[in-house]
Amino acid sequence: MLNQRAADLDSADPLAHVRERFILPEDVVYLDGNSLGALPAAVPAAVEDAVHRQWGTDLIRSWNTNGWWDAPVRTGDAIGRLIGAAPGQVVAGDSTSVQLFNTLLAAARLRPGRPLLLTDPDHFPTDQYIADSVARLLGLEVRRVPAREAAAVLAAEGDRIAVAAYAPVDYRTGELYDMAALTAAAHSAGALAHWDLCHAAGALPVRLDAIGADFAVGCGYKYLSGGPGAPAFAYLARRHQQTFDHPVTGWHGHAEPFAMSGTYTPAPGITRARLGTPPLLSLAALEAALTAYDGVDMEDVRAKSLSLTGFFQDCADELLDGLGFTMATPRDPARRGSQVALRHPEAYPLVAALVARGVIGDMRAPDLLRFGFNALYLTHADVLRAVEELRDIAISGAHRAPALQERPTVT
Repeated sequence: MLNQRAADLDSADPLAHVRERFILPEDVVYLDGNSLGALPAAVPAAVEDAVHRQWGTDLIRSWNTNGWWDAPVRTGDAIGRLIGAAPGQVVAGDSTSVQLFNTLLAAARLRPGRPLLLTDPDHFPTDQYIADSVARLLGLEVRRVPAREAAAVLAAEGDRIAVAAYAPVDYRTGELYDMAALTAAAHSAGALAHWDLCHAAGALPVRLDAIGADFAVGCGYKYLSGGPGAPAFAYLARRHQQTFDHPVTGWHGHAEPFAMSGTYTPAPGITRARLGTPPLLSLAALEAALTAYDGVDMEDVRAKSLSLTGFFQDCADELLDGLGFTMATPRDPARRGSQVALRHPEAYPLVAALVARGVIGDMRAPDLLRFGFNALYLTHADVLRAVEELRDIAISGAHRAPALQERPTVT
């Protein structure tokens, strides 16, 4: 029985105690952590301290006395531990879009004479927009090639490709791609590999150093649970830092920022990837949020994630059969990230009806119901409840209520 199976899995969960590190609304099953993570319990006190003591009392002295100046690199190193990056290769601050533009253009500059920039037609829209922008600025051509076909194109046209820019997880379906294989294919062709880790960082082991990745970016507000609009991060492999020639050269990345020179001299190491003044309150929230991972092994996170997503698929097979749903996420664990997507022609009202019952997921046009699984705070009992509610809604037709047909701005 599914109830007993859920109970057995939860009783054997080595990460069960980590759920206490989050403030979760009562009677809510939160399956949208792949869009906005739940609130870590350490964050409110950290933000209150940053506002009332550090800003309110210590004022500008906090740049020195409270470590504000070092926060981007300090927080970057904390993220680095989760994505397989040794210290001194990750910096936090600015938005994902800014970090993506800065690193992608710099990567392309490292391969002059190569006219192609490879990216995924199924990439998140911002990634595609910025690839097009970088191409316009540098006179390159963007070639949109699905991730599963990229290695073959790199082998055939590699001497013309400057950068292969991909994500390890499809943001719509949750399909997981082989980062190591695609990075190796790019390097065999003499190209660089650039990764968007928004749907991977904090959800599964990412071994950037081990696979030889060149550049990566990611956001702080999904699985890392840094809060709405949390700062993003950028990874620059140490071997590229000395030649990192980025377009947005802010004063925090200067070798001597308080010399106030009118010409830019890049700082050594990862510090040169800093841009302008970081959003300190948001950075304080992100740094505190990352403590939820203290003592947590990413292999255990991955194991539980696969257990949750696999159980969701099993529950869907048994409870949603014949109700118009089809599975969009691979069943092979090696090809599955930390989310599951179902296809249904009435995806939006079904998700809206679920939210009204306290089961929060989201949808992506035209027909995907998306469910994200953060292994730090979800249980198998949560999973079962979600699918049971979805079954009841589909059978009863509750999602066809007029109030659930009108879509708000954010879906």
